[in-house]
Amino acid sequence: MSETFYITTPIYYPSGRLHIGNSYCTVAVDTMARYKRMRGYDVFFLTGTDEHGQKIERKAKEAGKTPIQYVDEIVGGILDLWKLMDIEYSDFIRTTEARHEKVVQQIFTQLYDQGDIYKGAYEGWYCTPCESFWTETQLHDGKCPDCGREVERTKEEAYFFKLSKYADWLLSYIKSNPNFIVPQSRANEMIKNFIEPGLEDLCVSRTSFSWGVPVTFDPDHVVYVWIDALSNYITALGYGSDDDSLYQKYWPADIHVIGKDILRFHTIIWPIILKALDLPLPKQIYGTGWLVLEGGKMSKSKGNVIDPVVLVERYGLDAIRFFLMREMPLGSDGLFTNEGLINRINSDLANDLGNLLNRTVAMIQKYFGGTIPAMGPLEDVDKDLEQMALGMKKTAEESMDAMEFSNALSEIWTLIRRSNKYIDETMPWILAKDESKKERLGTVMYHLAETLRFVSVLVSPVMTKAPALIRGQLGLTEDDAYAGWESLGSFGAIPPGTKVGKAEPLFPRMDVEKELAELESLIPGGGKEQNKPAVTVEKKPEISIDDFGKVQLRVASVTAAEKVEKSNKLLKLNLSLGDETRQVVSGIAKYYSAEEMVGKQVVLVANLKPAKLMGIVSEGMIVCAEDADGNLKLITPEGAMPDGAEIS
Repeated sequence: MSETFYITTPIYYPSGRLHIGNSYCTVAVDTMARYKRMRGYDVFFLTGTDEHGQKIERKAKEAGKTPIQYVDEIVGGILDLWKLMDIEYSDFIRTTEARHEKVVQQIFTQLYDQGDIYKGAYEGWYCTPCESFWTETQLHDGKCPDCGREVERTKEEAYFFKLSKYADWLLSYIKSNPNFIVPQSRANEMIKNFIEPGLEDLCVSRTSFSWGVPVTFDPDHVVYVWIDALSNYITALGYGSDDDSLYQKYWPADIHVIGKDILRFHTIIWPIILKALDLPLPKQIYGTGWLVLEGGKMSKSKGNVIDPVVLVERYGLDAIRFFLMREMPLGSDGLFTNEGLINRINSDLANDLGNLLNRTVAMIQKYFGGTIPAMGPLEDVDKDLEQMALGMKKTAEESMDAMEFSNALSEIWTLIRRSNKYIDETMPWILAKDESKKERLGTVMYHLAETLRFVSVLVSPVMTKAPALIRGQLGLTEDDAYAGWESLGSFGAIPPGTKVGKAEPLFPRMDVEKELAELESLIPGGGKEQNKPAVTVEKKPEISIDDFGKVQLRVASVTAAEKVEKSNKLLKLNLSLGDETRQVVSGIAKYYSAEEMVGKQVVLVANLKPAKLMGIVSEGMIVCAEDADGNLKLITPEGAMPDGAEIS
């Protein structure tokens, strides 16, 4: 029996059409699920919708519909979007389904019967859009700390869950299981901002609205949305039903992938509910960043959302899935701009991958009548390409297993660029002029075709259409010998004599300025950097190449970081350069927390004379860029590099 793998997205709140930021998280989970299936895992991928609450009840009334009519229409649109984005989920759970509501009632009753839920009265601040209760101290300028909108003073009879009873246990569990919440900065945030200040008992029922799961023993109350919504991860598997075989097979979940705005519910409330029920906890909760525009997070209320349907219809599904996974590391916020999208498509997809495929197939047609030739004796340049291709399997697995999709794609593209360089090095057009070089030319053509096959397999978790198109142009059928992950274990799977297809552009190159204008008309202001002040830099005297050669720049990893006492600007960093360690004091505390710096790779001016800042010796300087407003951003390597690598 194959090993199981259970992964979930957040279940989305059906308050309107989903935007590209929602698609970002779901595509990431779909990418991981596809990768695991290719590795032979028995994968269960769950997504769905969280459909109860006061906000839905109000919006339905405003629309002149019943709540279920209102959510049915929106959920239909979500299902259509996931079909368009080629999301291969195993189940789509709706919290209005009887299979879910019945078990939520059982869970609520069990927690009440065992004394973990008690009746009381609630008075406090409530954010309807977020369905969240907040204390006075948690508000930001009197508004919801998550969405920034107005909150309402609420007073009503309610049931409470004894969250405080489990606070010490949860703190101990998180600290003793460092991979439970990732990235580590998210765990530190939950501990510092919520757990250590003290957990208050949680209001888990409402009487001021009726659109929810009724409490069986007190029907004037409906179950508070987060106990309702969070339980979906086990109700979808049949927990508490007559057939819990899926629950027995797949639970505990391997990874819950969660947006950082709802992380506290999943890392605090959900583990405590499971502990109270005496059920296993998920193995890992991964807090993703946001896909943001200039000015902040995408929000329908702000009117700054990007419609994924528009993008897919214009650029194709693979281009959009690739951009989402390549442009933004999953655990960090990523910036969406029209310029970034077009440049990524042109550079990586059209220039690198598309050009490689087109040149290879066209040359096989021209020089060998469209038939892939056999390999002859190998030269060093051939062996070098082979070894890079064969090493890519392990490299990709390391990044994919850690959900570092951007890094995985960056590494795969080194193979693509190496293949294009291989063409320039071997010069097939010169070999073709000499009949005695025919065998050598065949070896070159075979290596290009086989490397493209490798690439088609490696990108399959992210790009769902292009891999088959690549193999189709190479004349290959869709079976495991050519398309399976294990086929990456040896170089030479393509049978000589295979007839290639027609060379056709996979990703046509676009005119950047023309395309940006077209895109702006389709998504006004959506991904365009608006009113961004120009950066003015004071010009310094020219220097010679010898002067510049005196500066040594090296890659370093941050192994530890802490704020400098009595300073709001400085962080003290411990850096690894492979063969040595350095201590550096940097004025980046306003832009990066100590927790999020740990594990980052930075660029260090390594031969700067040591200096003292706030009495602390600083052995170098890390390199940052500064915008017109004085904000700093770290300069980091595009992909992981060995500590100590010199930048030239």
